[in-house]
Amino acid sequence: MNTPQTHLASLPISVKLILVLGLSGLLAFPFVGQDFYIQMVTRMMIMSIFAMSLDLLQGITGLVSLGHAAYFGLAGYVLAFMSPADSGASWLTTLPLAVLASGFAALVIGFFVVRTGGIYFIMVTMAFAQMIYYLFFDNKFLGGSDGLYINVRPAVLGLDLENKLVLYYLTLICLFLTFFFLRRLIWSPFGRTLNGIRLNEHRTQALGYNSFHYKLTAFTLAGALAGLAGYLWAAQSGYVNPELMGFHMSAHAIMMVILGGMGNVAGALIGAFGFELFMHLFKELPQIGEFDLGKHWQLWMGSLIVLVVIVAPQGLMGMLRPRHHNE
Repeated sequence: MNTPQTHLASLPISVKLILVLGLSGLLAFPFVGQDFYIQMVTRMMIMSIFAMSLDLLQGITGLVSLGHAAYFGLAGYVLAFMSPADSGASWLTTLPLAVLASGFAALVIGFFVVRTGGIYFIMVTMAFAQMIYYLFFDNKFLGGSDGLYINVRPAVLGLDLENKLVLYYLTLICLFLTFFFLRRLIWSPFGRTLNGIRLNEHRTQALGYNSFHYKLTAFTLAGALAGLAGYLWAAQSGYVNPELMGFHMSAHAIMMVILGGMGNVAGALIGAFGFELFMHLFKELPQIGEFDLGKHWQLWMGSLIVLVVIVAPQGLMGMLRPRHHNE
């Protein structure tokens, strides 16, 4: 099995067809779906952006981060702090600032963490994320454990994010732009260098590439895109708390990437939708006797991830690619 096939950088025709049909379905869904399901699909798209941002690190660059949710939650707090109590902030102002704040935080943290590798990188990213988590959790000025409410969602130029359809289509536009940007990045010289670092960092350095600068740039971009997802999450929920920065959010993103397949962005997209859908289905499982199946949805989700890793190590995307006799 060769490396391009493993990471599926070149999307099979079947996947391209699924993506086109999926985009068509997302464009038309608000006209046939109820408000509850429109909000659920909006959440799926937000988590897809979050998962794709992590895939830039985990699948393309080969850096597994357990603290990626820190940038997700930070952007939500930026929106909460910039939102007046009795009116909506301008999303044309708050959205770029939230993304920049997350990107800057990733740049500062990345300056230290990308000097490490392997298990040390994983543990240091988690340590920084926990520091940020407790900074907000223990600080009453930052909302403490209760978090902060966004009383009125952002609005500008007649586009009010209080309107579920406006937020839905804004999220869809952000999803499409993020996917298009990352797909272009994969095939760019920068993306190919990141892939080379993932495959053999020492050989890439021997060719004259400064791997530290490339990894730091990827880390910063991933943090900024996670901030985009966090901003949209806060705009939809109208509430932020330190749990958005917690380990479980980073773990969910990792499971989404694993479920869909790493290194091609489309896998993270499909994995996020699949993860959210399965989570919803597992939570709706009935109670049998005294055992509530839905209450223990984490058990079923964990079992599903283990099954996918065993049966389809390349994720759902790997099941869609054509088979070759030389594998």
